[in-house]
This record gives sequence, C-alpha cells and structure tokens, in this order.
Amino acid sequence: MDFPRGSDGEAHQTFQRASSDVTPDQGQRPQANNPQFDIFDWYPKYQSCQRYFIDHAQQSAQVQAVAAFVNIHLPNQRSANPIPGAPPRSPPGTLFGQPPPQSHQSYASASLLPYIRRLVVTGLDFPGVLHGFFGDDWATGVGPLHEQERRNYLFAAKSGGWASVKRDYDMLPSETVPFMRPLQAPIIAEIEAAEKSWSEWLAMEDWMVGPRAPENMPGRGEPHRARDQR
Repeated sequence: MDFPRGSDGEAHQTFQRASSDVTPDQGQRPQANNPQFDIFDWYPKYQSCQRYFIDHAQQSAQVQAVAAFVNIHLPNQRSANPIPGAPPRSPPGTLFGQPPPQSHQSYASASLLPYIRRLVVTGLDFPGVLHGFFGDDWATGVGPLHEQERRNYLFAAKSGGWASVKRDYDMLPSETVPFMRPLQAPIIAEIEAAEKSWSEWLAMEDWMVGPRAPENMPGRGEPHRARDQR
C-alpha cells in the first residue's frame, strides 16, 4: 500500500522537511545496547519528545492525518478531555486550534512506544516523520527505542507468520494495524546486530547462558540454524 499522494520515499515530506535535514549519522545515534549508553543522559531527551508530542505534534494536521491513516488514536482523542488543561476534541472535520497549555503532569502517562511501533510496522518510520511526531530531539530521545523496535519487528517476522505478527501489533478493539510493510531501509549493520541478538536468544532457549554460553557467539546463529528452520 502506497502512502497517499506519493511514494514511500516522499512520505516524510508531509512534515515539510527532507530526511537529510534531520537524519543523524548512524554511528552517532545513541544505541540502547551500547555499553556507553547512559539512561540518565537519555531520559531528559525522551521527556523533551513527550512534551513536543503532547503540546505540539498531536495538534498538527500532518500528525493527525498520519495517525488516522495508520489507525492509531492520539492522546487527546482517547477521551473527551484526557489531558489536564487541554481543550475538548474538535468537532469532526475541524482542526485543533492553539496548543493547550503545558501540563507536565500528563507527560509521564503519555507513552511514545505505541506510536513508534505503529510507524515501524507500517513502514512510515522515516526520519522526517519521526521528527514531525517527536521534535528536534527525536534522534536521541526516541532513537534508541526506534532502533529496538525495528529489531523487535525483525524478530516477530522471523518467529511467526504474517497473521501472528499482525496480532502482535494490533491494538484491540479498534486500533488494528490497517497494513504492514517489510522493514524499511535496513542497513547491513542493523541486520547483523539483529542476527547476533537472535542467536543469543536461541542460546538462552537452550540454557546456554552464563558459564554455559559459547565463548564466541556467532553472528548468524549457525549452531541453531537447523532448529530455526523447523
């Protein structure tokens, strides 16, 4: 399924910024599995993404359009007035007005993970779209979670069929995934990291952990390949 009014490569332009303007170097993006990753340095950036998403992004026509297209409710659509200080939902066919007053009490309850997951599974996790949803700090604030969710999507596809994967990503009763796409624009380093993690997972299933773990865990899981193909 193509994104409306353009190909996959044009989808991020809905946010009026080319991906090259907001894409960090892959080697500089903080990675949650990196030994140097500091959760206390990361958390303020994540909070910045939460504030942007609540106070600005969900009020924009572009984010509302993408959310409707991938069938996921924005926080201010989940009840009549769920966020303290936010205006009631606009009548059908109208756009939201000015952003609501900042309400820091609501940020902690606004998880960004469902939106990251929905963008990944629908193949719309372009840098420009992520920037439109989560603001200037998206690369450091949600970048590590985005990386992990892309890997989780690969794991889901490898461990189950299409129907199983769709069940994993549906949000019942009404926010089901309208369509799924293969992982968009993967790079070799990303695939190899997923292969290594998959091998480590299979080793754990065989209790090959701690003192029983292989000294050099293979990147492609050769010792488990026969079992993986069952």
